[in-house]
Amino acid sequence: MIGKDKKRPGAEPGTISTLLGRDTEIEGALTFKETIRVDGHIKGKLISTQGTVIIGEHAVIEADVQVGVAIIRGKVHGRVEAGQSIEIYAPAQVNGDLCAPTITIDSGVVFNGNCQMQAANKPLENKVQPAEKAQKKV
Repeated sequence: MIGKDKKRPGAEPGTISTLLGRDTEIEGALTFKETIRVDGHIKGKLISTQGTVIIGEHAVIEADVQVGVAIIRGKVHGRVEAGQSIEIYAPAQVNGDLCAPTITIDSGVVFNGNCQMQAANKPLENKVQPAEKAQKKV
């Protein structure tokens, strides 16, 4: 097989390259490239420029998430930013802000936070003013 280009198993689009099970606990920054499924507990940051994170029903994420695509079914406490899309399905509970060009929130999801939808390839800016400052303007 010398000279032949072999693809790595699991490198096809849509396959999960890393699985963090229910008993997994990570504190700190977790960076990845392809697709990761989390069913455990992460505290800190979850970062991938174009990767996909799948947060399972039993997962607890206390982190800021910056990814290409986020698919959420578990508990998330923190800001979620995605370059492409965020999909949230029941029984998810999200406490934090969402920012992506496309955001889908299913019926039965508990969501407390702000949504900001920004076109792809445009810089994300925090343009939300505190209510107190907004009321003082005349």
